[in-house]
Amino acid sequence: MLHLNFTPFPILETARLRLRQIEMSDAENIYNHRLKEKVNTHLENFPHKSIDETKAFIVKIQNAVVANETILWVINEKGSNTFIGTVCLWNINKETERGETGYTLEPEFHGKGYMTEALEKSIDYAFNTIKLKSIEAYTSKNNIASIKVLTKNNFIIDETQEAINRGTDRIILTLSAKN
Repeated sequence: MLHLNFTPFPILETARLRLRQIEMSDAENIYNHRLKEKVNTHLENFPHKSIDETKAFIVKIQNAVVANETILWVINEKGSNTFIGTVCLWNINKETERGETGYTLEPEFHGKGYMTEALEKSIDYAFNTIKLKSIEAYTSKNNIASIKVLTKNNFIIDETQEAINRGTDRIILTLSAKN
């Protein structure tokens, strides 16, 4: 069984990126990010209706991190506070030692390898620090870019009947820890 502890918050770095804790000062960037049509193309119920809804979302995430239930990183370029996107580990099941990943990226950063880099680092944290046994990702069958990011990070499309029955538009990709 997993024993999670996200305090102090783990700041992760890659060659180009810094993954850090979400802060209330991110509210405007996150609100605007969630309004963008290109960000919402394959997401359901993603846009916030107001900045207050975004602030409530930030508080919810911060509380979930303190409760060791979820971890969400804001992605910045190293040396900059420019908001690029987010990557998270959530729906963590301590008994089965499984979790789910999710991510979003500002459209102007698409196709530059940023999400592959951020996801790779969060996967490393999931397996080597948290000690998850597997990670799932849910995406639209039509989200070719996301499928490419996931498969580049060694996720495999789950073709079990359970996965197929979850919905006609969604697919599940799974990554298992190396033994």
